[in-house]
Amino acid sequence: MDIAAYVILAVLIPLLGALSSTQERRLKRLDRRIKELDRKTDLILRHMGIAEPADGSELGQVRALLSKGKKIEAIAAYRKITGADLREAKEAVDRM
Repeated sequence: MDIAAYVILAVLIPLLGALSSTQERRLKRLDRRIKELDRKTDLILRHMGIAEPADGSELGQVRALLSKGKKIEAIAAYRKITGADLREAKEAVDRM
């Protein structure tokens, strides 16, 4: 019985590692695609002269916090202004 358990573990561990690696690659590929789509969307909005959804003066507060090196406060301010979740806010502030 002990040998069977070791054999099963010896088979499952590499299989789970391969699945995890595959999922990680897929997530990285999707992340790259999303970033590219964000970039293209920003270009289109800029070209068409469409302003950002939030008031510019409010986003100015976020930029001011960033210029002072207060990234966490900037993310919190962005969330408060836009209603974005933490991940969206962090990505938006990182793009700034």
